[in-house]
Amino acid sequence: MEGTGQSLYRRAKKLIPGGTQLLSKRPEFLLPDQWPAYYSKVKGVEVWDLDGKKYIDMCQNGVGACVLGAGDPDVDTAVLQAVANGNLSTLNCPEEVELAELLIELHPWAEMVRYARCGGEAMAIAARIVRAATRKEVIAFCGYHGWHDWYLSANLADDHTLDGHLLPGLHPLGVPRGLKGTTFPFKYNHLGELEAIVKAHGNNLAAIIMEPYRSKDPDPGFLEGIRAIADKTGAVLVFDEVTSGFRVCPGGVHKTLGIDPDIAVFAKSIGNGYSMAAIIGREKVMTVAQDTFISSTNWTERIGPSAALAMIKKFRKEKVHEHLIRMGTMMQKGWQDAAAQTGLSVHVDGLPPLAHFTVQTEHPPVAHTFFAQEMLKRGFLAGQIFYATYAHTETHVQQYLDAAKEVFADMVRFLGEGTLAQKLEGPVVHTGFYRLT
Repeated sequence: MEGTGQSLYRRAKKLIPGGTQLLSKRPEFLLPDQWPAYYSKVKGVEVWDLDGKKYIDMCQNGVGACVLGAGDPDVDTAVLQAVANGNLSTLNCPEEVELAELLIELHPWAEMVRYARCGGEAMAIAARIVRAATRKEVIAFCGYHGWHDWYLSANLADDHTLDGHLLPGLHPLGVPRGLKGTTFPFKYNHLGELEAIVKAHGNNLAAIIMEPYRSKDPDPGFLEGIRAIADKTGAVLVFDEVTSGFRVCPGGVHKTLGIDPDIAVFAKSIGNGYSMAAIIGREKVMTVAQDTFISSTNWTERIGPSAALAMIKKFRKEKVHEHLIRMGTMMQKGWQDAAAQTGLSVHVDGLPPLAHFTVQTEHPPVAHTFFAQEMLKRGFLAGQIFYATYAHTETHVQQYLDAAKEVFADMVRFLGEGTLAQKLEGPVVHTGFYRLT
Protein backbone atom coordinates (compact mmCIF):
# COMPACT_ATOMS: atom_id res chain seq x y z
CA MET A 1 0.00 0.00 0.00
CA GLU A 2 1.36 3.41 -0.99
CA GLY A 3 2.13 5.69 1.94
CA THR A 4 1.17 9.35 2.23
CA GLY A 5 4.79 10.38 1.60
CA GLN A 6 5.07 8.46 -1.66
CA SER A 7 1.74 9.89 -2.83
CA LEU A 8 2.83 13.43 -1.99
CA TYR A 9 6.12 12.94 -3.80
CA ARG A 10 4.29 11.91 -6.97
CA ARG A 11 2.40 15.21 -6.75
CA ALA A 12 5.62 17.09 -6.05
CA LYS A 13 7.29 15.86 -9.23
CA LYS A 14 4.55 17.57 -11.24
CA LEU A 15 4.97 20.86 -9.35
CA ILE A 16 8.67 21.06 -8.44
CA PRO A 17 11.30 20.55 -11.15
CA GLY A 18 13.33 17.55 -10.01
CA GLY A 19 10.86 16.72 -7.26
CA THR A 20 12.99 18.07 -4.38
CA GLN A 21 15.08 21.15 -3.66
CA LEU A 22 18.18 19.08 -2.86
CA LEU A 23 19.32 16.47 -5.36
CA SER A 24 20.55 14.01 -2.72
CA LYS A 25 17.16 14.01 -1.00
CA ARG A 26 15.44 12.54 -4.05
CA PRO A 27 13.84 9.22 -3.05
CA GLU A 28 15.24 7.78 -6.29
CA PHE A 29 18.73 7.99 -4.77
CA LEU A 30 17.69 5.99 -1.71
CA LEU A 31 14.73 3.72 -2.40
CA PRO A 32 12.54 4.55 -5.43
CA ASP A 33 8.77 4.32 -4.86
CA GLN A 34 9.22 3.14 -1.24
CA TRP A 35 11.12 5.90 0.60
CA PRO A 36 8.84 7.88 3.00
CA ALA A 37 10.06 11.11 1.32
CA TYR A 38 8.60 13.57 3.89
CA TYR A 39 8.67 13.96 7.66
CA SER A 40 6.04 15.28 10.05
CA LYS A 41 8.34 15.53 13.08
CA VAL A 42 11.99 14.93 13.92
CA LYS A 43 13.91 14.93 17.19
CA GLY A 44 17.45 13.73 17.73
CA VAL A 45 17.70 10.76 15.35
CA GLU A 46 14.01 9.84 15.49
CA VAL A 47 11.97 10.71 12.40
CA TRP A 48 8.20 10.39 11.96
CA ASP A 49 6.76 10.19 8.45
CA LEU A 50 3.42 11.61 7.31
CA ASP A 51 1.63 8.43 8.43
CA GLY A 52 3.04 8.69 11.95
CA LYS A 53 5.49 5.81 11.55
CA LYS A 54 8.76 6.33 13.43
CA TYR A 55 12.18 5.57 12.01
CA ILE A 56 15.71 5.82 13.39
CA ASP A 57 17.89 7.89 11.07
CA MET A 58 21.06 5.88 10.49
CA CYS A 59 21.60 7.58 7.15
CA GLN A 60 22.00 11.25 6.21
CA ASN A 61 20.74 13.08 9.29
CA GLY A 62 19.88 16.24 7.41
CA VAL A 63 22.56 15.46 4.79
CA GLY A 64 25.21 15.96 7.44
CA ALA A 65 23.82 19.21 8.84
CA CYS A 66 22.41 17.94 12.15
CA VAL A 67 25.73 17.09 13.78
CA LEU A 68 24.22 17.38 17.29
CA GLY A 69 21.02 15.64 16.22
CA ALA A 70 17.86 17.30 14.96
CA GLY A 71 16.18 19.81 17.24
CA ASP A 72 19.09 20.07 19.68
CA PRO A 73 17.71 21.84 22.78
CA ASP A 74 20.66 24.20 23.25
CA VAL A 75 20.69 25.32 19.63
CA ASP A 76 16.91 25.64 19.52
CA THR A 77 16.91 27.73 22.70
CA ALA A 78 19.39 30.16 21.13
CA VAL A 79 17.31 30.33 17.95
CA LEU A 80 14.06 30.94 19.82
CA GLN A 81 15.75 33.76 21.73
CA ALA A 82 16.91 35.28 18.44
CA VAL A 83 13.36 35.07 17.10
CA ALA A 84 11.97 36.62 20.29
CA ASN A 85 14.39 39.54 19.97
CA GLY A 86 13.72 39.99 16.26
CA ASN A 87 15.48 38.22 13.41
CA LEU A 88 16.14 41.13 11.05
CA SER A 89 16.59 44.86 11.47
CA THR A 90 17.95 47.97 9.80
CA LEU A 91 20.89 47.47 12.19
CA ASN A 92 23.27 44.50 12.25
CA CYS A 93 23.14 41.62 14.74
CA PRO A 94 26.10 41.56 17.17
CA GLU A 95 26.27 37.76 17.01
CA GLU A 96 28.10 37.95 13.69
CA VAL A 97 31.07 39.66 15.38
CA GLU A 98 31.17 37.14 18.24
CA LEU A 99 31.00 34.27 15.77
CA ALA A 100 33.85 35.71 13.69
CA GLU A 101 36.02 35.96 16.79
CA LEU A 102 35.21 32.38 17.75
CA LEU A 103 36.00 31.00 14.29
CA ILE A 104 39.32 32.83 14.24
CA GLU A 105 40.11 31.58 17.75
CA LEU A 106 39.61 28.03 16.47
CA HIS A 107 41.72 28.75 13.36
CA PRO A 108 44.58 31.12 14.38
CA TRP A 109 45.92 31.31 10.83
CA ALA A 110 42.71 33.11 9.75
CA GLU A 111 42.08 36.81 10.31
CA MET A 112 38.81 37.75 8.62
CA VAL A 113 35.37 36.20 8.09
CA ARG A 114 32.44 36.57 5.70
CA TYR A 115 29.10 34.81 5.97
CA ALA A 116 26.55 33.14 3.71
CA ARG A 117 23.70 30.75 4.39
CA CYS A 118 24.61 27.56 2.50
CA GLY A 119 27.67 25.73 1.27
CA GLY A 120 27.20 26.23 -2.45
CA GLU A 121 26.92 30.00 -2.27
CA ALA A 122 29.77 30.15 0.24
CA MET A 123 32.00 28.32 -2.23
CA ALA A 124 30.89 30.71 -4.99
CA ILE A 125 31.91 33.60 -2.72
CA ALA A 126 35.30 31.97 -2.17
CA ALA A 127 35.77 31.54 -5.93
CA ARG A 128 34.95 35.21 -6.49
CA ILE A 129 37.32 36.35 -3.74
CA VAL A 130 40.30 34.33 -4.99
CA ARG A 131 39.88 35.57 -8.54
CA ALA A 132 39.56 39.14 -7.31
CA ALA A 133 42.60 38.82 -5.03
CA THR A 134 44.88 37.33 -7.69
CA ARG A 135 43.43 39.04 -10.78
CA LYS A 136 43.59 35.59 -12.38
CA GLU A 137 40.87 33.27 -13.67
CA VAL A 138 41.89 29.59 -13.66
CA ILE A 139 40.90 27.39 -10.72
CA ALA A 140 42.23 23.89 -10.14
CA PHE A 141 39.90 21.85 -7.95
CA CYS A 142 39.48 18.48 -6.31
CA GLY A 143 36.15 17.21 -4.93
CA TYR A 144 32.57 18.43 -4.89
CA HIS A 145 31.97 22.17 -4.42
CA GLY A 146 28.35 22.97 -5.28
CA TRP A 147 26.14 23.80 -8.24
CA HIS A 148 27.31 27.28 -9.26
CA ASP A 149 28.64 28.24 -12.69
CA TRP A 150 32.30 28.50 -11.67
CA TYR A 151 32.31 24.78 -10.73
CA LEU A 152 29.95 23.25 -13.27
CA SER A 153 31.84 25.02 -16.05
CA ALA A 154 34.39 22.19 -15.83
CA ASN A 155 31.87 20.09 -17.78
CA LEU A 156 31.78 22.52 -20.70
CA ALA A 157 34.79 20.82 -22.23
CA ASP A 158 33.63 17.29 -21.41
CA ASP A 159 30.31 16.27 -19.88
CA HIS A 160 32.15 13.59 -17.89
CA THR A 161 34.78 15.84 -16.26
CA LEU A 162 32.94 15.96 -12.92
CA ASP A 163 31.93 12.29 -12.85
CA GLY A 164 34.57 11.46 -10.25
CA HIS A 165 33.74 14.47 -8.11
CA LEU A 166 29.96 14.63 -8.30
CA LEU A 167 27.19 12.52 -9.83
CA PRO A 168 27.75 11.28 -13.36
CA GLY A 169 25.54 12.67 -16.09
CA LEU A 170 25.53 16.37 -15.15
CA HIS A 171 25.19 18.53 -18.24
CA PRO A 172 26.29 22.18 -17.91
CA LEU A 173 23.13 23.55 -19.51
CA GLY A 174 22.78 27.25 -18.79
CA VAL A 175 26.45 27.73 -17.91
CA PRO A 176 27.99 30.38 -20.22
CA ARG A 177 30.32 28.91 -22.83
CA GLY A 178 32.71 31.72 -22.07
CA LEU A 179 33.64 29.95 -18.82
CA LYS A 180 35.10 27.00 -20.74
CA GLY A 181 38.73 26.46 -19.79
CA THR A 182 38.55 28.28 -16.45
CA THR A 183 38.30 25.27 -14.12
CA PHE A 184 40.27 22.01 -14.18
CA PRO A 185 39.91 18.99 -11.89
CA PHE A 186 42.56 16.81 -10.33
CA LYS A 187 42.00 13.62 -8.34
CA TYR A 188 42.74 13.31 -4.65
CA ASN A 189 46.25 11.97 -3.91
CA HIS A 190 47.25 12.57 -7.55
CA LEU A 191 49.68 15.46 -7.20
CA GLY A 192 50.96 14.92 -10.72
CA GLU A 193 47.56 15.89 -12.16
CA LEU A 194 47.75 19.26 -10.37
CA GLU A 195 51.32 19.73 -11.56
CA ALA A 196 50.11 19.20 -15.15
CA ILE A 197 47.45 21.90 -14.67
CA VAL A 198 50.09 24.25 -13.30
CA LYS A 199 52.39 23.53 -16.24
CA ALA A 200 49.61 24.43 -18.68
CA HIS A 201 47.94 27.29 -16.80
CA GLY A 202 50.26 28.31 -13.96
CA ASN A 203 50.55 31.92 -15.05
CA ASN A 204 46.78 32.31 -14.77
CA LEU A 205 46.14 30.09 -11.73
CA ALA A 206 43.99 31.94 -9.21
CA ALA A 207 43.38 29.15 -6.74
CA ILE A 208 43.55 25.53 -5.75
CA ILE A 209 40.18 24.57 -4.25
CA MET A 210 39.83 21.17 -2.62
CA GLU A 211 38.33 19.05 0.11
CA PRO A 212 41.27 18.43 2.47
CA TYR A 213 39.96 14.95 3.24
CA ARG A 214 38.08 12.88 0.67
CA SER A 215 37.09 9.34 1.73
CA LYS A 216 40.64 8.23 2.49
CA ASP A 217 43.74 9.59 4.19
CA PRO A 218 46.05 11.86 2.19
CA ASP A 219 49.21 10.17 0.99
CA PRO A 220 52.42 11.32 2.69
CA GLY A 221 53.47 14.60 1.11
CA PHE A 222 50.25 15.14 -0.86
CA LEU A 223 48.85 18.11 1.07
CA GLU A 224 52.36 19.44 1.66
CA GLY A 225 52.88 19.34 -2.10
CA ILE A 226 49.60 21.20 -2.65
CA ARG A 227 50.66 23.91 -0.20
CA ALA A 228 54.07 24.23 -1.88
CA ILE A 229 52.52 24.60 -5.34
CA ALA A 230 50.14 27.28 -4.07
CA ASP A 231 53.05 29.19 -2.52
CA LYS A 232 55.19 28.88 -5.65
CA THR A 233 52.49 30.00 -8.08
CA GLY A 234 50.84 32.60 -5.85
CA ALA A 235 47.55 30.70 -6.05
CA VAL A 236 45.17 30.89 -3.10
CA LEU A 237 44.71 27.54 -1.33
CA VAL A 238 41.05 27.02 -0.39
CA PHE A 239 39.89 24.13 1.77
CA ASP A 240 36.23 23.23 1.34
CA GLU A 241 35.22 22.09 4.84
CA VAL A 242 31.48 22.23 4.15
CA THR A 243 31.18 18.48 4.79
CA SER A 244 34.35 17.69 6.76
CA GLY A 245 34.25 20.62 9.20
CA PHE A 246 33.31 19.97 12.83
CA ARG A 247 33.51 16.19 12.56
CA VAL A 248 36.86 15.11 14.01
CA CYS A 249 37.76 18.25 15.97
CA PRO A 250 36.29 21.66 16.84
CA GLY A 251 36.82 23.34 13.46
CA GLY A 252 38.16 22.09 10.17
CA VAL A 253 39.60 18.64 9.61
CA HIS A 254 42.70 20.37 8.23
CA LYS A 255 43.67 21.11 11.86
CA THR A 256 44.39 17.38 12.24
CA LEU A 257 46.31 17.17 8.95
CA GLY A 258 48.96 19.81 9.66
CA ILE A 259 48.35 22.07 6.65
CA ASP A 260 46.80 25.54 6.85
CA PRO A 261 44.96 26.97 3.83
CA ASP A 262 44.51 30.61 2.87
CA ILE A 263 40.70 30.27 2.98
CA ALA A 264 38.42 27.67 4.58
CA VAL A 265 34.69 27.36 3.99
CA PHE A 266 32.17 25.94 6.48
CA ALA A 267 28.43 25.21 6.29
CA LYS A 268 26.21 22.15 7.04
CA SER A 269 27.04 21.26 10.66
CA ILE A 270 27.98 24.79 11.68
CA GLY A 271 24.29 25.66 12.16
CA ASN A 272 23.03 22.19 13.17
CA GLY A 273 20.15 22.35 10.72
CA TYR A 274 19.77 26.12 10.59
CA SER A 275 21.07 27.91 7.49
CA MET A 276 24.58 29.19 8.11
CA ALA A 277 27.91 29.27 6.28
CA ALA A 278 31.23 30.99 6.85
CA ILE A 279 34.23 31.85 4.71
CA ILE A 280 37.32 32.44 6.84
CA GLY A 281 40.74 33.45 5.59
CA ARG A 282 43.92 35.45 5.72
CA GLU A 283 43.48 39.21 5.71
CA LYS A 284 45.51 39.80 2.53
CA VAL A 285 43.04 37.66 0.60
CA MET A 286 39.78 38.31 2.43
CA THR A 287 40.01 42.09 2.44
CA VAL A 288 39.68 42.05 -1.35
CA ALA A 289 36.02 41.11 -0.78
CA GLN A 290 35.54 44.87 -0.33
CA ASP A 291 36.68 45.47 -3.90
CA THR A 292 34.14 43.18 -5.56
CA PHE A 293 30.39 43.22 -4.91
CA ILE A 294 29.42 40.38 -2.54
CA SER A 295 26.26 41.18 -0.58
CA SER A 296 22.86 39.76 0.44
CA THR A 297 20.03 40.80 2.75
CA ASN A 298 19.64 37.30 4.17
CA TRP A 299 23.28 37.13 5.18
CA THR A 300 22.42 39.67 7.89
CA GLU A 301 19.63 37.74 9.64
CA ARG A 302 20.16 36.67 13.25
CA ILE A 303 19.09 33.02 13.41
CA GLY A 304 22.08 31.60 11.52
CA PRO A 305 24.82 33.21 13.64
CA SER A 306 22.90 32.46 16.86
CA ALA A 307 22.57 28.80 15.91
CA ALA A 308 26.25 28.58 14.93
CA LEU A 309 27.42 30.11 18.20
CA ALA A 310 25.32 27.68 20.22
CA MET A 311 26.45 24.70 18.13
CA ILE A 312 30.15 25.50 18.31
CA LYS A 313 30.09 26.24 22.04
CA LYS A 314 28.33 22.94 22.77
CA PHE A 315 30.60 21.07 20.36
CA ARG A 316 33.68 22.32 22.26
CA LYS A 317 32.25 21.91 25.76
CA GLU A 318 30.94 18.36 25.25
CA LYS A 319 33.84 17.24 23.04
CA VAL A 320 31.26 16.14 20.50
CA HIS A 321 33.90 15.09 17.98
CA GLU A 322 35.04 12.29 20.30
CA HIS A 323 31.49 10.90 20.35
CA LEU A 324 31.16 11.20 16.56
CA ILE A 325 34.42 9.33 16.02
CA ARG A 326 33.36 6.62 18.49
CA MET A 327 29.97 6.09 16.82
CA GLY A 328 31.47 6.11 13.33
CA THR A 329 34.25 3.71 14.25
CA MET A 330 31.71 1.34 15.84
CA MET A 331 29.67 1.49 12.65
CA GLN A 332 32.60 0.86 10.31
CA LYS A 333 33.82 -2.08 12.38
CA GLY A 334 30.27 -3.41 12.58
CA TRP A 335 29.88 -3.35 8.80
CA GLN A 336 33.17 -5.19 8.40
CA ASP A 337 32.32 -7.78 11.04
CA ALA A 338 28.82 -8.38 9.63
CA ALA A 339 30.27 -8.79 6.15
CA ALA A 340 32.92 -11.23 7.38
CA GLN A 341 30.38 -13.28 9.33
CA THR A 342 27.92 -13.53 6.45
CA GLY A 343 30.41 -13.86 3.61
CA LEU A 344 29.35 -10.64 1.89
CA SER A 345 32.07 -8.64 0.15
CA VAL A 346 31.88 -5.04 1.42
CA HIS A 347 34.28 -2.10 1.07
CA VAL A 348 34.22 0.36 4.00
CA ASP A 349 35.68 3.85 3.73
CA GLY A 350 35.52 7.46 4.90
CA LEU A 351 36.15 9.43 8.07
CA PRO A 352 34.46 7.59 10.95
CA PRO A 353 31.81 10.35 11.42
CA LEU A 354 31.22 10.30 7.65
CA ALA A 355 31.32 6.55 7.10
CA HIS A 356 30.13 4.70 4.01
CA PHE A 357 30.19 1.22 2.53
CA THR A 358 29.85 -0.36 -0.90
CA VAL A 359 28.72 -3.92 -1.59
CA GLN A 360 31.17 -5.55 -3.97
CA THR A 361 28.94 -7.43 -6.40
CA GLU A 362 28.38 -7.54 -10.14
CA HIS A 363 25.44 -5.13 -9.77
CA PRO A 364 25.98 -2.97 -6.65
CA PRO A 365 22.87 -0.77 -7.18
CA VAL A 366 20.63 -3.81 -6.84
CA ALA A 367 22.33 -4.78 -3.58
CA HIS A 368 22.13 -1.25 -2.22
CA THR A 369 18.45 -0.98 -3.12
CA PHE A 370 17.73 -4.27 -1.36
CA PHE A 371 19.61 -3.09 1.74
CA ALA A 372 17.63 0.17 2.00
CA GLN A 373 14.36 -1.68 1.38
CA GLU A 374 14.91 -4.29 4.07
CA MET A 375 16.32 -1.85 6.65
CA LEU A 376 13.29 0.40 6.16
CA LYS A 377 11.05 -2.54 7.03
CA ARG A 378 13.03 -2.87 10.28
CA GLY A 379 12.48 0.79 11.18
CA PHE A 380 15.72 2.35 9.96
CA LEU A 381 16.38 5.08 7.41
CA ALA A 382 19.49 3.55 5.91
CA GLY A 383 21.61 3.66 2.79
CA GLN A 384 25.31 3.39 2.04
CA ILE A 385 26.32 6.27 4.30
CA PHE A 386 26.17 6.95 8.02
CA TYR A 387 26.56 10.53 9.24
CA ALA A 388 27.12 10.25 12.98
CA THR A 389 25.49 12.74 15.35
CA TYR A 390 25.74 13.53 19.05
CA ALA A 391 22.22 12.11 19.43
CA HIS A 392 23.25 8.64 18.26
CA THR A 393 23.90 6.14 21.03
CA GLU A 394 25.69 2.81 21.11
CA THR A 395 22.25 1.21 21.39
CA HIS A 396 21.15 2.85 18.15
CA VAL A 397 24.25 1.63 16.35
CA GLN A 398 24.07 -1.90 17.75
CA GLN A 399 20.38 -2.30 16.90
CA TYR A 400 21.13 -1.10 13.38
CA LEU A 401 24.08 -3.49 13.03
CA ASP A 402 22.02 -6.43 14.26
CA ALA A 403 19.46 -5.66 11.57
CA ALA A 404 22.15 -5.04 8.94
CA LYS A 405 23.70 -8.45 9.65
CA GLU A 406 20.34 -10.10 8.95
CA VAL A 407 20.00 -8.18 5.68
CA PHE A 408 23.59 -9.01 4.68
CA ALA A 409 22.85 -12.70 5.28
CA ASP A 410 19.70 -12.55 3.15
CA MET A 411 21.63 -10.74 0.45
CA VAL A 412 24.30 -13.43 0.36
CA ARG A 413 21.62 -16.13 0.07
CA PHE A 414 19.75 -14.38 -2.73
CA LEU A 415 22.94 -13.54 -4.58
CA GLY A 416 23.87 -17.20 -4.43
CA GLU A 417 20.47 -18.15 -5.82
CA GLY A 418 20.65 -15.43 -8.47
CA THR A 419 17.32 -14.01 -7.26
CA LEU A 420 18.33 -10.75 -5.55
CA ALA A 421 16.87 -8.51 -8.28
CA GLN A 422 13.56 -10.35 -8.00
CA LYS A 423 13.40 -9.52 -4.29
CA LEU A 424 13.17 -5.78 -4.99
CA GLU A 425 9.71 -4.32 -4.45
CA GLY A 426 10.35 -1.26 -6.61
CA PRO A 427 12.84 0.20 -9.11
CA VAL A 428 16.61 0.08 -8.64
CA VAL A 429 18.23 3.07 -6.94
CA HIS A 430 19.54 5.81 -9.27
CA THR A 431 23.33 6.20 -9.42
CA GLY A 432 23.60 9.22 -11.69
CA PHE A 433 21.74 12.38 -12.63
CA TYR A 434 18.40 11.77 -14.31
CA ARG A 435 15.75 14.18 -15.51
CA LEU A 436 12.51 13.21 -13.77
CA THR A 437 9.22 13.16 -15.66
